[in-house]
Amino acid sequence: MARPAPVLAAAGDRPLTTLPGVGRVMAEKFAARGLTTVQDLWLHLPRQYEDRTRITPLPELQPGVAAQVEGRVEAVERGFRYRPLLRVAIGDGSRATLVLRFFHFRSQQVNQFRIGARVRAYGTPRIGQQGLEIVHPSYRVLDEGEAGELGDALDPVYPAVEGVGPGTLRRLVAQALEQLPPAEELELLPPGCLPDQLPSLRDALLTLHRPPRDADVGALLAGRHPAQRRLALEELLAHHLSLRRQRIALQAHAAPVLVDDGGRVDALLASLPFALTGAQKRVFGEIRADLARPSPMLRLVQGDVGSGKTVVAALAALLAIGSGRQAALMAPTELLAEQHLANLRAWLEPLGVRVAWLAGKVIGRARSQALADVASGAAQLVVGTHALMQQGVVFADLALAIIDEQHRFGVHQRLALRDKGAQGGRVPHQLVMTATPIPRTLAMAAYADLDVSAIDELPPGRTPVQTVVLGASRRPELIERIRAACAEGRQAYWVCTLIDESDEVVAQAAQTTWEQLTAALPELRVGFVHGRMKAAEKQATMLAFKRGELDLLVATTVIEVGVDVPNASLMIIENAERLGLSQLHQLRGRVGRGSAASSCVLLYQPPLSQMARQRLETMRSTSDGFVIAEKDLELRGPGELLGTRQTGLAEFRIADLARDADLLPEVHRIGESLAARAPEVADRLVDRWIGGAARYAAA
Repeated sequence: MARPAPVLAAAGDRPLTTLPGVGRVMAEKFAARGLTTVQDLWLHLPRQYEDRTRITPLPELQPGVAAQVEGRVEAVERGFRYRPLLRVAIGDGSRATLVLRFFHFRSQQVNQFRIGARVRAYGTPRIGQQGLEIVHPSYRVLDEGEAGELGDALDPVYPAVEGVGPGTLRRLVAQALEQLPPAEELELLPPGCLPDQLPSLRDALLTLHRPPRDADVGALLAGRHPAQRRLALEELLAHHLSLRRQRIALQAHAAPVLVDDGGRVDALLASLPFALTGAQKRVFGEIRADLARPSPMLRLVQGDVGSGKTVVAALAALLAIGSGRQAALMAPTELLAEQHLANLRAWLEPLGVRVAWLAGKVIGRARSQALADVASGAAQLVVGTHALMQQGVVFADLALAIIDEQHRFGVHQRLALRDKGAQGGRVPHQLVMTATPIPRTLAMAAYADLDVSAIDELPPGRTPVQTVVLGASRRPELIERIRAACAEGRQAYWVCTLIDESDEVVAQAAQTTWEQLTAALPELRVGFVHGRMKAAEKQATMLAFKRGELDLLVATTVIEVGVDVPNASLMIIENAERLGLSQLHQLRGRVGRGSAASSCVLLYQPPLSQMARQRLETMRSTSDGFVIAEKDLELRGPGELLGTRQTGLAEFRIADLARDADLLPEVHRIGESLAARAPEVADRLVDRWIGGAARYAAA
């Protein structure tokens, strides 16, 4: 299956300074954009195309549709109303006229536009004061008698490189393409492994940089052209192989075998006021099997809001503690970490487990004591925030690192906690958790280095939340509904998407809403919490709400990952059309945590865009986080589901996980085959697309 080593190094790996016209200064400008080799220019693909292969008659122009036109200058007007202005009217003998409008121009340009001169221009027409106009077209004044031949391919428009003009960039890419090796030398994938409808890598690159005049421009702009699919497949394959390499590198380390729970697992299960769901038992079984091996676990547990991930984490921690070692749980906010701390202390301290607390607000003697307990091993479970990763924190024997809401941490932060337990070639096991369910297709690509478990069953007794979608004009009714709910002893949230009023966005600001609701509901205790408050102030307000000292909490989306208030049964989300599905779902998960029937009202400001309408309809029709995640991926793409700091996710040059998800089974098939039969080819693919070093090796 292996093929001779390609000559990529001889061509693609040459520095850009080998191209004529690229000196040290220009090379630095390209390097700032991440372009350092000839191959980087091969993969610097156009973001759009201009069709200069035909002339569009002026009567056929459509607003918003780019076109190339040709005509003679009929009138020139130069003005200085607010700033210099040049308007050139051209006609093509069809009695239609087009205005070319310039705001930045020089005197010699004005002189070019003499009456009767032939002008060929390209741009996007729009409706102006005197009919259609093109603002700042690219143009050429043709000599009399000049044929002005049309192009035979679409013109590429490249993503800008600061300090390099578009013409220079086009010229340099063309020079780089002249150095493309023959197809059989450039190709890394063995014959027969590509789907039949996809071209060779060389043909794909040439097609994308110089599409023929009959190319399907719609498919190119949508990223669905076979040439783009060919490159996307290879990039996804390199990404998959890189993550696989990272996993193998991690598995090369040893990890402590954690099997002895000292009877604490059964004791905890017996003391809990609820029984584990089937899904919780299944996922704990998977974790238990992982921890019993001498190689490091790297498992992602995803489960909907309220599915009971914390209990599973506690059971896993007991396996480490029972084996005489330490466990740590890190959460992204003090609020969430403190909630975990309260639960874990209530469950584990009666079993004789010492739980330490480390966060930014733990200072002075309390901090010194906590650090000493962690270093001596007296603290068996350590709960905290980013503070756990700080230099002064030293563990006696960290065997299990648990990271909650892991998409809020960068990969380096996850590594930093893991390294706290690295000693003598041994690393701790890692358990990462998220309440943002991740679609299977996305997990296949973004988390190929993790084992993924799903707690896909809610505990019994959780009441489904009824979701209602209402226009903003229904606010007065909602205020009365809050009054009635609080009169019955229940509590409510009112969530706003902005803190201050904004002229640019039609949204009720949280500050104004709090003032209005306080005035409209004088008999209620109304609290207010937002992201700009000091942490202590925010914490105090949230705890007052949890203790029932507030009836209504007006908040920004800061409560998305927040405290558990079983008595809160009503949530109003203002300007819900501005939020993504995952965020709406997380917010809705704050209610329905007790036995009372709960409601979530999505208030929107009309008119709704098509995407906003689909989002709100999805929220109304389902409460299944996995269904919602799939829809969110379809509507918004992967970036917001995972956060841009995930391994390589923001680094894709061509592939789009949402658009190209159907390629993933093919990617996995080819990847497993290459890794088994041609590992040197797999390494070259990773080098081509990602670079010699896997950037987050063994993350």
